[in-house]
Amino acid sequence: MKYFAVHYTYANEDENIVALRPTHREFLGKLLDEGKLVGSGPYTDGLGSALIIIRLDEPATVDDAAELMDSDPFHTENALAGRSIREWNPVMNVFQD
Repeated sequence: MKYFAVHYTYANEDENIVALRPTHREFLGKLLDEGKLVGSGPYTDGLGSALIIIRLDEPATVDDAAELMDSDPFHTENALAGRSIREWNPVMNVFQD
């Protein structure tokens, strides 16, 4: 498995984010059911950003992770101020592959 850290930036409590949150969470729930979502959630500092960790089968690339996350309603509806995706190597972890 390969892991990817997806970082979202958005205006905290922006009306678009609030309106899209239910469908965004449905999207993430589908990824969880498929075994692709490791964890997700907003940072608690009120600065309007979140972290999503996904895992994909080898030989997945950042482009594959981006293609998957392109279906997130936050992305399709242009509600994000920024998004970055980086491959992540959890050297020490509690994850089951």
